[in-house]
Amino acid sequence: MPSLPLRLSALFLALGLSACDDAPRFTKAEPGEARSGGAATVRKTDQNAFSLPSANLPPSRRVDFSVGNSFFRSPWVTAPSTTTARDGLGPLFNTNACQNCHIKDGRGHPPLPNAANSVSMLVRLSIPDAPQYAKVIEQLGVVPEPVYGGQFQDMAVPGVVPEGKVRVEYTPVPVRFKDGTEVELRKPVLQITQLGYGPMHPDTRFSARVAPPMIGLGLLEAIPEDAILANAAAQAKDKNGINGRPNRVWDDELQKTVIGRFGWKAGQPNLNQQNVHAFSGDMGLTTRLRPFDDCTDAQTACKQAPNGNGPNGEPEVSDNILRLVLFYSRNLAVPARRGINDEQVLAGKNLFFQAGCQSCHTPKYTTAANAAEPELANQVIRPYSDLLLHDMGDGLADNRTEFQASGRDWRTPPLWGIGLTQAVSGHTQFLHDGRARNLLEAVLWHGGEAQAAQQQVLAFNAEQRAALLAFLNSL
Repeated sequence: MPSLPLRLSALFLALGLSACDDAPRFTKAEPGEARSGGAATVRKTDQNAFSLPSANLPPSRRVDFSVGNSFFRSPWVTAPSTTTARDGLGPLFNTNACQNCHIKDGRGHPPLPNAANSVSMLVRLSIPDAPQYAKVIEQLGVVPEPVYGGQFQDMAVPGVVPEGKVRVEYTPVPVRFKDGTEVELRKPVLQITQLGYGPMHPDTRFSARVAPPMIGLGLLEAIPEDAILANAAAQAKDKNGINGRPNRVWDDELQKTVIGRFGWKAGQPNLNQQNVHAFSGDMGLTTRLRPFDDCTDAQTACKQAPNGNGPNGEPEVSDNILRLVLFYSRNLAVPARRGINDEQVLAGKNLFFQAGCQSCHTPKYTTAANAAEPELANQVIRPYSDLLLHDMGDGLADNRTEFQASGRDWRTPPLWGIGLTQAVSGHTQFLHDGRARNLLEAVLWHGGEAQAAQQQVLAFNAEQRAALLAFLNSL
């Protein structure tokens, strides 16, 4: 009986898949492959696997990490309060602590049917672009909904009405493998009810987003811009249907357009701005970069509510707190891979490459020498992402533009740590809105530029599907 990799190779030859001609054949792990985050990689596989500092962070620098962690975990309170370092929550908000969405620094999930609020999943709002909004679009990437703004907030401080309730229902989408196996996917249908400030614009666009994992963000920030652009150029040159493009977004600090890398549509240029916008949109907290509450002109009680700014106008989140949270979010370590030499994992890795998944999920980079932190510099990392936008087809489309991202575009999410989702987050719900209940469902939702890869996966038999999942779960 030939070995599994040999049998798989024979099958692919028989299928005559063109991708196979160029695909590498893996018979053993590559040198250093287990250390997904380079020297920063940690060896942890339990509930705390996403919560450790970079392994190469010296003890003297771990104090700032711990203090940043405390601000990430601690709830903010309504102003005015004696807890002046942590007051100013809201008036409108989605949660009162970062950790509530990024539970154990991991992945969020859609609200359960009986949940009081949709914590760990938020809904972005906008209306269609139009020429008169060119300046707004340049700086915000969208035209906010006139009454409810750019993000729907389902909680509020006393005396202020929440914007409404968010629920998700699902319709079944059956998919059949070539061997006859049927899988039922679920397509989410958002239910926005109990609107607190009257009707929305009739052409409002909605985009549900779960909180992504926090690991390796500093390493992603340290990938040289040239490497990201080189990937885009290589994809365009190959002319194989894969056409990743960088998003170009507004940098609040630099006051100019730069490349985006964070968020589901790569709508944020760097981690500090990502954090600033989370403080603002998710918790209603002011910072030096966004010194105003997230209230629209229609929300008068929101505008009149007390705030937690200092006596001389200092923002609710001080520059020092922002610095500490930034240090924390930059240095959350990536866990090491498991079972990299396992026969099934190697067979799955071959299938991953033969299906062409690596075209977008770029395995490897070397971080820049001038990274924001010395521990993140010159590291060989394996995030499995190109950080580029790709058209993922109608099935995943939210029909909402964001800067240069279309309503069908999504940034390739990194895959590192994905096999530890159950251990850390207690669930296996994937994609931007958590619709996929496991990794196989997530793969099957791939359309658009990823349609060819999805079709190849649909041709896999049970043994091959198991091998592919074994590889993904080893990441």
